Amino acid sequence: MLAGRQFIDGGKGGCVMDDETVIRLRRVVLNLARQLNAASREEGLTPTQASVLGITAGRGPLSLAELTEIEGINPTMLSRVIGALDSYELIKRLRDPDDFRAARVEVTPKGRRVFERIKSQRSAVISESVSGLPAGQQAALIAALPALENLAEDLKRAVGRGRDRLRDQPKPDLAAV
Repeated sequence: MLAGRQFIDGGKGGCVMDDETVIRLRRVVLNLARQLNAASREEGLTPTQASVLGITAGRGPLSLAELTEIEGINPTMLSRVIGALDSYELIKRLRDPDDFRAARVEVTPKGRRVFERIKSQRSAVISESVSGLPAGQQAALIAALPALENLAEDLKRAVGRGRDRLRDQPKPDLAAV
């Protein structure tokens, strides 16, 4: 049972979650991500490597700029991830036909097999776990999917706006500190 109210009337017919509920939602999402990331670790990949592999398998070939935007990580980090996936022979770098200075990446057959195993493991874990829930909770999860999908998109935009604001702010003079 929850202490206090879960929702506060936000006006305009909407609700705003109270702080305790926001914290619970954040913890649940992080816990779900941690559990699902276990499948990528079994393949010897970090969660970020597995994510980049999955994006490349699903949408590739992609430019590094496109991957940076989709994944939301800085170019230096992405370069390290691409280097690791390339060394594992899961992706390969290609020259961009429109810009020879730019690179593109695509998944290799080995990379596709690894990605399919990760996807299958994650799906099996979710299916097994959801099937163990009472029917009402299963239905609630299905009903919540559109809201969770919208939340994920809104969070991506909000994080992007935050990055833009940080980038536009003057940098502190660390030597003066």
